[in-house]
Amino acid sequence: MTQTIRAVKRTTNLGLTTAVHRSKPLSRAGLLERMFTLAFSGLVYPQIWEDPVVDMEALALQPDDHLVAIASGSCNILSYLTANPAKISAIDLNGAHIALGHLKLAALREIDDHAIFRRFFGQAQSKANVETYDQLIAPRLDAVSRAYWDGRNLVGRRRIELFARNFYRYGLLGRFIGTGHFLARRLGCDPRVMLQATTMDEQRALFDRHLAPVFDKKLVRWLVRQPASLYGLGIPPAQYKALAADDDAGIRAVLRHRLERLACGFDLKTNYFAWQAFGRGYGPEPDAAVPPYLEQGNFETVRARAARVAYHQSAITAFLEQQPAESCNGFVLLDAQDWMNDGELTALWTQVTRSAAPGARVIFRTAADERLLPGRVPEAILSQWHYDETRSRELGARDRSSIYGAFHLYVRGAAA
Repeated sequence: MTQTIRAVKRTTNLGLTTAVHRSKPLSRAGLLERMFTLAFSGLVYPQIWEDPVVDMEALALQPDDHLVAIASGSCNILSYLTANPAKISAIDLNGAHIALGHLKLAALREIDDHAIFRRFFGQAQSKANVETYDQLIAPRLDAVSRAYWDGRNLVGRRRIELFARNFYRYGLLGRFIGTGHFLARRLGCDPRVMLQATTMDEQRALFDRHLAPVFDKKLVRWLVRQPASLYGLGIPPAQYKALAADDDAGIRAVLRHRLERLACGFDLKTNYFAWQAFGRGYGPEPDAAVPPYLEQGNFETVRARAARVAYHQSAITAFLEQQPAESCNGFVLLDAQDWMNDGELTALWTQVTRSAAPGARVIFRTAADERLLPGRVPEAILSQWHYDETRSRELGARDRSSIYGAFHLYVRGAAA
């Protein structure tokens, strides 16, 4: 491992420690927090689980806009380019996510055939992808990202070989979904059955017959009561508590409702999140639903605008501290605020407010159906923003990822 890669891992671990650790190391809560940090230190999200179509409607991006967004799997970062912002600053604590973003940017620079690009990042399970990487992408990749993808895992395979073995089955989230499939089959249910549906009525029938009964199994009842069982979804202990409190019937009812919405709330033919959950990848047909950056009609546009994206391994508050006043027009915070205490929320919104241009928009999601900020961030800061509750509810209802309790939109300086 090179010194540079070690430095990236140290930055990842330090950032996660700061973001997650709240309790004494030897307490039960402290042990859970440290288990989460360990689980979250490598690749977590091969695909981000927020709907970029909803995001872009909320952000209303303009050609001169500077968008600051947490990167995660970068599907949304690249999809936002279709809305034509001038600049995107992609921020993430996790060095593996930064390396994935750089890989996608390098691929956009070097691959001029949409079929090859989609084979690489859409199907993500061909040996030809590794050849494309070695011949075209690796020579143009920055040294740190190349060291990451050329690095070897515990069984001696280069990380880039994940794209020859279905990349979406790996990372913490991919393995979590795979474990869910294994467990469901052992309990007599098969999530892949959902993909046989041709109508939404059939989706409902298949969910009721094959997936809903899983939540009544004793093993599942026990598992969902363990906070560590949801680490694969990227849910830290503090977020688990908020999620569990979102329904009087407890965490099992919340999870059942979210899975039901994913399975039955949208037509599977248009919901690539459901395909990831039930099929562990995107549909194989040329017209299958995929993130906007992978759509053929957007390929040349995304390629032409890829240079507008810059990646930064940092906490978002620290990044914003370095930005000029009133220089940012949009902020995508994902669900990061669910991890934060009151002091951290205030520090973040102090910098968001300082760096936000008039009319800037902030979007984020919460695990629970809650406002989150009132009473925790000083009114002197929040009063400079308008919370668009009607629009937030409307867009949240259209979010195909279906796993969050609420979607939120704040607008800088807008009248109530």
